[in-house]
Amino acid sequence: MKKLSALTFALALAACGPDKPAVAPEPQAPTASSTGDLSPPPPPVIATAPPAATAAPTAEPAALPPPKATTIALARTGDDKLDTLLALGDKAFEAGDYDKSLTIYKQAMALAPRKAAPIVGSARSRAAKNAPNLGFAAAEKNGEVFAASKDLKRAADMEPTFGPAQVELGRAYLLLGDGPQAEVALRKGARLLPDDAEAHSALGVALLAIGKTEEALTELTRAREIDPGSAARRGNLGTVLFMRGRVAEAIKEYEIEVRLVPDDARAHSDLGTALLAQSDFTRAVPELKKAIQLDPKRATFRSNLGYALQLSGKVTEAITEYRDAIKIDPKLSSAWINLATALSRDPKTRGEARQALKTAQGLDPSDPRVKANLEELDALEKGAPKP
Repeated sequence: MKKLSALTFALALAACGPDKPAVAPEPQAPTASSTGDLSPPPPPVIATAPPAATAAPTAEPAALPPPKATTIALARTGDDKLDTLLALGDKAFEAGDYDKSLTIYKQAMALAPRKAAPIVGSARSRAAKNAPNLGFAAAEKNGEVFAASKDLKRAADMEPTFGPAQVELGRAYLLLGDGPQAEVALRKGARLLPDDAEAHSALGVALLAIGKTEEALTELTRAREIDPGSAARRGNLGTVLFMRGRVAEAIKEYEIEVRLVPDDARAHSDLGTALLAQSDFTRAVPELKKAIQLDPKRATFRSNLGYALQLSGKVTEAITEYRDAIKIDPKLSSAWINLATALSRDPKTRGEARQALKTAQGLDPSDPRVKANLEELDALEKGAPKP
């Protein structure tokens, strides 16, 4: 499946003092498409000392094989006539032409109504066509995706050893927000398709979505081993490594991802965020700027760059980036909070900082970071020491 944006993970840092941003670069949640972006979570700590010297970028990797197709082939029934038709549907689905693939899979259903494969093809085409995006729970109330899941369950029951049915059923459950059922189906799919990178990757994404990051790491590592030339699998593995605190290893994966897809904005953002976690501002800032150059309308990229600039002492430039992020997405609360931390440094702009925090509070009244930063701002204005 093609690479799509993901939802936001609630993994931001606790509030920091007025000299530091309160919110790390925007993390992203896994997507039901196992090759979708899994942008990194925020770094676990913020360095207050000058950044330590870091190693130079790793050497150019050895030549990698081309990436494998992300569509799990349905043309494996042993019926030559049926498989020829299914192969055409698989090709259209891989190209993202879901109307065409649906038409072909329906023809296959007419040819072999008692086979699971055509049902799987039809259902996954309808799910992909009707899901607003491939994020976890993105189609929670989507009737078409729910209906597709029922058909996929029927296909899986019809032929329990047909691996693609289990994988596509698991993906449908992810779209509907049912992590536990997705895990069950995808575990079956990965066992039935042990050498299929997409099956392991889909299971890894499901495990990540329900918080089983160590098991997700195992599955995403296996997917990368099977399909080392896939930039998306490199990026997904990098993210789960980052989440496990293995930042140096994550950077290596992101570096290869960037080399494989140098024009992918999110790849540069992922690498920049990971470098930022190691306080390597010299390398992080250019990567974050490259992400903006490639995708200037993504608010989170501008907020991320502002975060890096603020940490490296370039507060005025950071404020500009935060304001630009807010212009693009006025509901990006992390940008409002970090704008407030930057403005609070100057007594002349603390009133504006307070208003920024109030705006963030209106966007999410339950966010504890806003309350903590308002308390610190109160202390600053009263001349009292920080608690």
